Amino acid sequence: MYTKAKNNNGWIEVVCGSMFSGKTEELIRRIKRAKIAHQNVCIFKPQMETRYHQEKIVSHDDNHLDSLPIDKSEDILNYTDTFEVIGIDEAQFFDSKLIDVCNTLANQNKRVIVAGLDMDFKGQPFGVMPQLIAIAELVTKVHAICVQCGSEAQFSFKFYNKNEQVELGQKELYEPRCRKCFNEGMGK
Repeated sequence: MYTKAKNNNGWIEVVCGSMFSGKTEELIRRIKRAKIAHQNVCIFKPQMETRYHQEKIVSHDDNHLDSLPIDKSEDILNYTDTFEVIGIDEAQFFDSKLIDVCNTLANQNKRVIVAGLDMDFKGQPFGVMPQLIAIAELVTKVHAICVQCGSEAQFSFKFYNKNEQVELGQKELYEPRCRKCFNEGMGK
């Protein structure tokens, strides 16, 4: 379902969803499968993403893979010549050039797997994710479980509304919620 024949055309895959939905877990799973297939892989993450580790992508279940922290998305192109599969985690934190970077890599016959939040804590599209979803050949939306009612959750509810779109945190700051519980928490 997620792999194409080696030396085929490149493509872009996007894994999106709320916090605690398994985005990084799915990225790690796909990268591990590419490694099993003896494909050369490289993973990138934003330099600012240091919640779990400086140089690894880490899921909430503590699965991890080595990654290269990058400040600007264009820098990714400096490291990808010998790689067939490129993983990019926390894409919502990258600048708008990430769209061009992903297109360039896919046009170089590389498989590009991007994971990130599709919505911010206000339930609004987050960063470059809407554009990446639009250009991707494959989009997978994963869901968490609403901690309030147990339904499927697609929103990241923020406990303390400092009104800053980018605020790194974990369970002390965010929780996954369904639409109904999210709206109730937002006072809608």
